[in-house]
Amino acid sequence: MPNREDKGRGRVAYSHVSDASPLTPDRPVRDQPFRVDAPFEPAGDQPEAIEQLVRGYREGMERQTLLGVTGSGKTNTVSWVIEELQRPTLVLAHNKTLAAQLYEEFRSLFPDNAVEYFVSYYDYYQPEAYIEQTDTFIDKDASVNAEIDKLRHSATRSLLTRDDVIVVASVSAIYGLGDPANYEGMALRLECGQRWSRDELLEALVDLNYDRNDVEFTHGTFRVRGDTLEIFPMYGRYAVRVEFWGDELDRLTKLDPLEGSIVSEEPAVLVHPAEHYASPTELIEDAIGEIEVDLEERIAHFERQGDLVAAQRIEERTRFDIEMLRETGTCKGVENYSVYLSDRSVGEAPYTLLDYFPDEFFTVIDESHQMIPQIKGQYAGDRSRKEALVDNGFRLPTAFDNRPLTFEEFDACIGPTLYVSATPAQYERDVSAQVVEQIVRPTHLVDPKVTVADVDGQVDDLIDRIDERVNQNERILVTTLTKRMAEDLSEFLDEAGYDVAYMHDETDTLERHELVRALRLGEIDVLVGINLLREGLDIPEVSLVAILDADQEGFLRSETMLVQTMGRAARNVNGEVVLYADEPSGAMERAIDETQRRREIQRAFNERHGIQPRTIDKPIQESSLPGSDRDGTSIATFKPEDPTEAVELIEQLIDRMHEAAANLEFELAADIRDRIHELQREYDLDAGFEPADDGVPAPE
Repeated sequence: MPNREDKGRGRVAYSHVSDASPLTPDRPVRDQPFRVDAPFEPAGDQPEAIEQLVRGYREGMERQTLLGVTGSGKTNTVSWVIEELQRPTLVLAHNKTLAAQLYEEFRSLFPDNAVEYFVSYYDYYQPEAYIEQTDTFIDKDASVNAEIDKLRHSATRSLLTRDDVIVVASVSAIYGLGDPANYEGMALRLECGQRWSRDELLEALVDLNYDRNDVEFTHGTFRVRGDTLEIFPMYGRYAVRVEFWGDELDRLTKLDPLEGSIVSEEPAVLVHPAEHYASPTELIEDAIGEIEVDLEERIAHFERQGDLVAAQRIEERTRFDIEMLRETGTCKGVENYSVYLSDRSVGEAPYTLLDYFPDEFFTVIDESHQMIPQIKGQYAGDRSRKEALVDNGFRLPTAFDNRPLTFEEFDACIGPTLYVSATPAQYERDVSAQVVEQIVRPTHLVDPKVTVADVDGQVDDLIDRIDERVNQNERILVTTLTKRMAEDLSEFLDEAGYDVAYMHDETDTLERHELVRALRLGEIDVLVGINLLREGLDIPEVSLVAILDADQEGFLRSETMLVQTMGRAARNVNGEVVLYADEPSGAMERAIDETQRRREIQRAFNERHGIQPRTIDKPIQESSLPGSDRDGTSIATFKPEDPTEAVELIEQLIDRMHEAAANLEFELAADIRDRIHELQREYDLDAGFEPADDGVPAPE
């Protein structure tokens, strides 16, 4: 059994595999130095921030924080730091949407390096659970997204075969994954001239969890046509064609499965398992023996307690899983037996994506004020759910070892770390050897002016301010403390003749997409909501942000939330924030002081260099959503007149859904999918579309 301490130190070298290997269809299998390819140079505070951070790490500072204001180019600064440090890098983001944005940015900045994407691969996920009060068992129900699964395999494969890797990941990075030693050790290396009988190779592929499918050739499958075998690995764009001459590998080629054309000939290829939990046959047999021992002990435990129902339940469920493991090498919920299928001991930290990185890697925690609490909260919730399952005989106690890392385990796994946020929390400040500030933007825009106004007559005052901004062809964001107030204010402004819209927690991505575009175009002047910090609301046309009940200190009116909300007016040269309050709260005073401090630094820089800032010029993209131009009616509310029109709309929506998924706009794609289902149900249509096959990942 491989020793876990040896992980990452004795990695197999694949430099003699062809640069055009099918297992690396889009880039060479060789290490490239990290090199930023950007059409601009560091500007504003970026050069000094890069220098300070790099010097800090070289002087042995393990933890640092980059305090970068909204719009200061924090991602670009991080890229230049990676270029200087030349280390494999893990970038953590607190949701799939943000992860996708970072992934696209890093891909454009590092075109010659391996930039990968690792998030939850479920379209839909309902974990198994047991509710003791009602004696209700909820079975696991999940739909795996093949495209995301492919990207996850691409990430782990890159980490095991090269060093110039940047992986952008969600909190999924701290959840259990297969043993990297098994994943790497089971890889098949095929070379021209090698002795393989066709049947032996097919058997080896089945052991790697590949499925034979001669009709539908997709990732994780293989097909056979006479003396020709074609394998579609779980990663990359191309398949591998293997041609036999008797019991010898005669020819290896890289194949485009869509066009059926040969891309190149290869002297050798490497095929990794189709599942991260793939295990050698001898290891599975050993694992089954251990499972059976623990099963007998658990049955005896329940019998001593007099709980014969739980005893029978654990025996039936576990023996079924054992038979599946013995016959197929896997089973439903195989991750619950992961401790048996690796060299871990009970209670030891699970293998995760972090274990696929080499010993020396760099960690970037983006929006750390949100990401750190998210990591801290994962373990307890998972443990609570599993206790009910284990105590009632649905799972063996080793199911507890299929879990996310505790925060302490996560913290011990990472080395040099950069926390990135416009509002770093106290934790980041406490553990960082230095906090590097990036206050001056490359655009040289200053933070908005902040005004405190009295609550009495706040609506009349707000209307006067709205009139002023509308006359200047500028937009307004208004945040309220309650949903009721947001609805009432929207209704009042609408009746007063203003073009206003209300964005709330039930506003789906599809409608939000259209609302933001309408706001930018001037079709809407005012957008009202409770929390307007969602992605996609950095709108340069917004010059006024009004915060009602700003003195009601709490989550929505904390210092962090106030500073973040104020930043929504920081992309317009006329940006201003008005806080309505009876008496300024402590959070208000701290947020105002911090904003004013930043504003003074930015203005001093501009005066010193003779710079006159201008509003960001951000083009408004044409809407590609069908129905959005139908007399101004949003696709979210457009109603076809008859089934024929509904069918046409569904066809357009399916194309748009796949386009959104390809662009990693996951929430938008999921909402388009839901809209399609609504139309199908309403008009009793079948467009040949099933949710499990739509290629749309669900939000984290």
